[in-house]
Amino acid sequence: MEQRSSWTAVAWEEYFNFFSLSPFMDIFDFAIIGLYFAIILWIARWASSSKKEVSEFSSVDYFLAGKDQGWLVIGASLFASNIGSEIILGVSGAGARADMPLANFEILAALILIVFGWVFVPFYLKSSVYTMPEFLEKRYSRACRNYLSIISIFAYIITKISLIIFAGALVFEVLGVPFWTGAIFTVVATGFYTVLGGLKAVIYTDMVQAFILILGTVVVSVFGLQQLGGWDNMIETLSMASSQGGPEVSQFFNLWRPMEDTDYPWTGMLFGAPILGVWYWCTDQYIVQRALSAKDVSNARKGALFAGYLKLLPVFLFFIPGVIAYALLQNGVISFSMDDADQALPALITQVLPGGLRGLAIAGLLAALMSSLSSAFNSSSTLLTIDFYQKFRPNASEQDLVRFGRVATVVLVVLSLGWIPFMEALMGGGIFQYLQSVQAYISPPIAAVFLFGLFYKWINAKGAIVALWTGFAVGIFRLVMEFMNNNGSISIDPNGLLATFLGINFLHFALFLFIFCVVVLMAVSKMTAPQPEESLVGLTYERSKSQPSASMKLDARLSVLLVVLVLILWFVFSPWGLGG
Repeated sequence: MEQRSSWTAVAWEEYFNFFSLSPFMDIFDFAIIGLYFAIILWIARWASSSKKEVSEFSSVDYFLAGKDQGWLVIGASLFASNIGSEIILGVSGAGARADMPLANFEILAALILIVFGWVFVPFYLKSSVYTMPEFLEKRYSRACRNYLSIISIFAYIITKISLIIFAGALVFEVLGVPFWTGAIFTVVATGFYTVLGGLKAVIYTDMVQAFILILGTVVVSVFGLQQLGGWDNMIETLSMASSQGGPEVSQFFNLWRPMEDTDYPWTGMLFGAPILGVWYWCTDQYIVQRALSAKDVSNARKGALFAGYLKLLPVFLFFIPGVIAYALLQNGVISFSMDDADQALPALITQVLPGGLRGLAIAGLLAALMSSLSSAFNSSSTLLTIDFYQKFRPNASEQDLVRFGRVATVVLVVLSLGWIPFMEALMGGGIFQYLQSVQAYISPPIAAVFLFGLFYKWINAKGAIVALWTGFAVGIFRLVMEFMNNNGSISIDPNGLLATFLGINFLHFALFLFIFCVVVLMAVSKMTAPQPEESLVGLTYERSKSQPSASMKLDARLSVLLVVLVLILWFVFSPWGLGG
């Protein structure tokens, strides 16, 4: 794909040629997509209609949606914020490539959300914080807060926001919609309602977008299977393809690979991936901010559990459609390149679905893109406002905070659009595994500091900051060496220590780095003075003598059921089930 230059002129040219350059879409598709945008913008307007002027918003209203949200809204928002275009394309592409272990990241998230709801949520709500860096300052020190603030904002701008826009625009391009038309229109629309209503507008639109996404992908699966003649015919097609050199049928339905597998060993999935999960689901502002908007702990926990149930769906909503697309490719019904299997789902949508339903499926992809993007915008503006602007101007009024938050969102929109032309050159290929690797390199120290800080009072600020920066240095060293080795900048002795270091699977590396950070955290804390007991009240775990309420008993039963469902999925998609 040629380098996109003079993008403003190109964007306007594509805009005026929009309808003639969309061969896959008809008037019914445009009508459905138009209705989708109308509904989303109406919900955003409704969510902010009670406080139309900036002077009427308080910072709690704008950044935490008034702290009065229920479990349904929170759970749907958690799910929708997480599912972006890059995840949909990545998981469906994995289905087409028979890389089912990738779907384990989605299933494991259900278990991590149980930990989030029971372990982390009570402390976050009791501490009345707006941001995760703010919580680290209360538990440890200002230095720890600065570390997480800087790392988070940098990661949001360079990876989350830019990647979501880039992946979403590529979806539009595959569907026949011009790249810049899709990118600019979606970013501006998303930025508009994010600025308009803050977190409340974001989470209410997320709730609707979650169900549109689910409905759209269900339609794709149903029509794809119908085109194949049913599940049994799909298996027969996969068997025929296997006899001609394609992947074994069992490979499409097996979550577990041997420990020596270079990409997704079962040991890495079971022990390394949860570390990435704790960082992302339990400590990242992008996700946690939804729970901070809950009216109470019970609703926040139920919202987390509801999101956990929803996270079991991507196996069926995204991965299986990828398998269906591969089978249809073998039958010659659809066409896409297996060299870029991430085209599987867009190809299924454009070449199988009839008019109208095609628009519904595209609206589902738009919902995934916009919900993730609005969450990234809102979380970034919250961090910039609370962790930087408020510290710089401690006497700023509520109106000043809200106004700065809105300006920060607009700036993020502009920066994101400006960054898109550089994405292609910087990312190259292997975008999804690269991002997973980056998470494996930055998440272990953060996960260690949060997790152990909740349970052990003697873990102190000096131990935390040393563990954070030491872990960061090791992780970045691995990332830089890996990059230089891949592009040929350095020559490494294949039998040397550095080659062994770089040869560690990224999930195993996450586990080793986590253990290393825990050792540093504990050792430095033991060698230095503990923090005053009074500064830790409500910030560390203390055994409760009170009897569990009826609501907690219900949450416990829902948690057990969720664990059982995860175990069932692990068995069904294993060598003893469909993967046998």
